[in-house]
Amino acid sequence: MNTTSGPTSDLTGKSVIVTGAGSGIGRAAALRFAEHGAKVLVADINPGGAAEAVAEIRAKGTPAHAVVGDLSEQRIVDQVVATAVEEFGGLDVLVNNAGIMDDMSAAADVTDAVWERLLRINLTAPFLLARAALPHMLAAGKGSIVFTASEASLRGSAAGAAYTASKHGVVGLTKSLAVMYRGQGIRTNAIAPGATMTNIEYAPAPDAHGPAVLASYMGNFGQVSTAEQQASAIVFLASDAAANINGAILPVDNGWAAV
Repeated sequence: MNTTSGPTSDLTGKSVIVTGAGSGIGRAAALRFAEHGAKVLVADINPGGAAEAVAEIRAKGTPAHAVVGDLSEQRIVDQVVATAVEEFGGLDVLVNNAGIMDDMSAAADVTDAVWERLLRINLTAPFLLARAALPHMLAAGKGSIVFTASEASLRGSAAGAAYTASKHGVVGLTKSLAVMYRGQGIRTNAIAPGATMTNIEYAPAPDAHGPAVLASYMGNFGQVSTAEQQASAIVFLASDAAANINGAILPVDNGWAAV
């Protein structure tokens, strides 16, 4: 019998950035990384949530630091990556999780401001972070990037036009990074969460066209997942247990994508 141990989810000593780590899936992921021995840089726009996450991580006996700010700003992105590298001695994992929801609006009802904000936060900010992280991973000859996409990245019936477009863009970016850098030891994957218990909110306008259309499709999501279940998938994809997985979009949705 072969008893040789294979790749594991052990992340002891790894340097990890988790965006949106002040709450929800991001916070659950940051804590799960800490449980696996990683050093975690918490990036969030909410100072209170970031501070609480850092305190919880440190209570688990692993190092943690926070950078607070808007990740759609290049200077904040640069600060996040530089802090992780300086405090932890490098960068092994980037989790591009931070994002916002739209109001389920159909295209004819989406304002320029909403469109630009959704694209900037959900797609441009993760791109900026990946671009800033890549030089450090390339220098080390290894690294893992994990995006939080969405059920709305797989179909047109799970969110409004702006959110759906932004998350489809995340899938395209994930696959492009996987192809471009697989020869240099860098893996890029994404989870696609279905309905999940988090604090993300949306407020559709009364009698709006988008929510009225989507209502007939939304009953297929099945059991609502926990943030911790999404976090487990993120940590798996980031770890050596997923060493030969690259360019994958993993639905974590109780089979919604299969309906």
